[in-house]
Amino acid sequence: MADDDTDEETDPTVPLGDGPAVEGAPLARVAARLTWPQEASRIREKEGDATIRTPDGPRTLADVLDETETTYFDTRQSFVAAVEAAVGVGPVPTGED
Repeated sequence: MADDDTDEETDPTVPLGDGPAVEGAPLARVAARLTWPQEASRIREKEGDATIRTPDGPRTLADVLDETETTYFDTRQSFVAAVEAAVGVGPVPTGED
């Protein structure tokens, strides 16, 4: 059963578009790489150089954390909310924008 080679295994679940690439990683992906609770200083050490997607273009996570006054995130949701409050929420520009 598991030895069956089918085309379904090699085809992507969601087809990818041919448009321009978007710089940076989604915030959710960066947040998923961390465990919670987490201090802002530890996040800077672990993921500070990560580039995240924002409505104003790609930015490093360390720069965004500098704009927040929060030093301790008890949950993933509190981290995402603080970052979104600093950078805003909206469409992310592509290379063509």
